[in-house]
Amino acid sequence: MSFSVLTAEFAHESNTFSIRPTDIDAFRGRVFLVGDNAVAQRSDANTDLAGFMDVARLHGWKTRHAISTSASPSGPVTREAFETIAGHIIAAASAGPLDGIILGLHGAMVVEDYPDGEGLLLERLRAVVGPELPIAVTLDPHANVTARMCALAQILISYRTYPHVDMRETGHRAASILHRTMSGEIITPRTLRVTRPMLEEANSGRTDVGPMIARHALAREHEESSGALAVSINAGFGNADIPELGPSVLVTYTGDAAVHLAFAEKIVEDIWERRNEVVNHFLTPDQAAAEALAHSSPGPLIIVDYADNPGAGSYGDAPGLLSALLNAGVSGACFGPMVDPEAAAFLHTQAVGTMVTLPLGGKTDPQYGGGPITVTGTVSLLSDGHYTGDGPILGGLQGEWGTTAVLRVAGVDVLIVSNPGQMLDLQQFRAFGIDPAQHCIVALKSQQHFRAAFAPIADRIIVSDSGALCSPDLRKLTYHKVPRPVFPLD
Repeated sequence: MSFSVLTAEFAHESNTFSIRPTDIDAFRGRVFLVGDNAVAQRSDANTDLAGFMDVARLHGWKTRHAISTSASPSGPVTREAFETIAGHIIAAASAGPLDGIILGLHGAMVVEDYPDGEGLLLERLRAVVGPELPIAVTLDPHANVTARMCALAQILISYRTYPHVDMRETGHRAASILHRTMSGEIITPRTLRVTRPMLEEANSGRTDVGPMIARHALAREHEESSGALAVSINAGFGNADIPELGPSVLVTYTGDAAVHLAFAEKIVEDIWERRNEVVNHFLTPDQAAAEALAHSSPGPLIIVDYADNPGAGSYGDAPGLLSALLNAGVSGACFGPMVDPEAAAFLHTQAVGTMVTLPLGGKTDPQYGGGPITVTGTVSLLSDGHYTGDGPILGGLQGEWGTTAVLRVAGVDVLIVSNPGQMLDLQQFRAFGIDPAQHCIVALKSQQHFRAAFAPIADRIIVSDSGALCSPDLRKLTYHKVPRPVFPLD
């Protein structure tokens, strides 16, 4: 029997503290592929959709792909953007009978007037397809999974890795469970959810070191011994002031919930009991610059500004770390990205080789990460910002920084871009004439994800808190909608 299945990808991690709303142009500027065009570009890369299509080809599904779209983490999604994108998915769901639906979501989308974007999308779908049609969802482990999401989708499965390198694998797992459900092998799957009053897991869910390694090992054992279809452990996303957020453990199962509920409670209680354990030790920008000045090993020292990570909704324009490197006289360094479309546009009016002086960074919201710094440097490259990733996360996927320039300031090559995004792939430097492996110091804006591509070239990695919007100290933010008490605020 050939099943008719609707597929779609609609992902956003919404930082409600950002002053940048996520409009439809933000989605169009990153990934916005409709129908077969999305399948052609994304089904042979490390994407959720690729995993869906692997199973579809294996079992001869008739797929109806609505859309694949995502925007860089930023402020809440505008209602117009949500309705436009959800409209594609609802129209596809209304186009004829379906046997199942599988969606690649994030799990931390907030719409400007509604705190649970994924729940709202699922509610719209249920209004069209009814309460019984099996719906499977893949999630980022930084999802703020809500009770409504679990009530409206029977199957919810998160990536197991951070850095996230198992998107295709997760898509395959979720699609396989959906297929078994549609064929009658699995009867009435459902997903339970257990949480604790925390903004996020203390280590943001790192799976390369720390306590999450053992938790995932226990999860795999539970799947094998108990008949659970899937166990997902989510760190949550703390940069959202919403009623439901934080770490969660999900178990997708059939039959009696008791054994699965007890297991989920065990894992989430471990997260709670170890809430003060940390594996990242953050330096100030000046301390990081001192480490850079003292670095003498042949391999690069990687310095990461966690606080100004555009991958969590920060603006990417905090100049503190760059300023510290320049003030310390560090040389042989590269730095990126500095998200400053105004500076990038100005540099495109100059010729390569020109020396210029300009204000750089700190223009979006200087209360987080400081105001602009004045730099003098030589324009060494001008570009439209296009690149193709070749690393574990972005391999084969195209990206775009927008109007881009490289400015050599003293001993630092600064990658200045227009579109916000975190460093995930060496090609995000190399496509613009900067080879990180040939620099003594590589300073970048990211969290954890950078390790997939940059750890193999690093002599050492240190992390810094510049005080920008995504500072790891969430107590610097003011929450109004989060239920209290909650860790670490109380």
